[in-house]
This record gives sequence, structure tokens and C-alpha cells, in this order.
Amino acid sequence: MSQPVRILSRSELPPEGEAREAVCGARTLCIANANGEVHAVDNVCPHRGGPLGQGIVENGNIVCPWHAWAFNLKSGAAEHSPLARIRVYPVHVEGDDVLVEID
Repeated sequence: MSQPVRILSRSELPPEGEAREAVCGARTLCIANANGEVHAVDNVCPHRGGPLGQGIVENGNIVCPWHAWAFNLKSGAAEHSPLARIRVYPVHVEGDDVLVEID
């Protein structure tokens, strides 16, 4: 298990049903708020490299703003094919800190 890294404060989290990009070291993650649960996933859509953190949250999925590919925020699987997926990172909220496990 990797050491959790602080990525945002609780006040910087996106509102319910929204996502945003968050820089963590050399990588950028998509942080999404779906049904009050915070998710961290890869920010780059595997289809054409769209920025998922600029997409919308819909029915537990993050939807790419470029070509509307939708990925489940819990499993990372694409809605149209379980073979297409994005990486999902464990998230912990401790006090005012939002921590993500990145290896």
C-alpha cells in the first residue's frame, strides 16, 4: 500500500455532481463528487486524451468533455466496454485534508 498524499483541502472539493482537475506531483488527477462520495481517477481519457476533470458527473460516471466516453468512478470501467478503463485511486478524507493513495 502506498503512502497517501494530500491533494486538496475539503473546501477545495468540487460540489456534488461535479469534477475538477487536481495536480499531484507530476500527474494530474480527476477529483469527482458523486452522491457525496469523493473519487480520484486518471484525468486523461484513454480514447483521445480528453481532460476528465473538465467533464461532468452523471449516474456515478465521469463523462469525458471531448467525446462523451463515460467511466464508472468506482471501478474505472468504461460504460460502453469493460475493456476500456481508467485507473481509480483510493481517497481518504481526514479532517480538512483530502488524501489520495498514489504509487
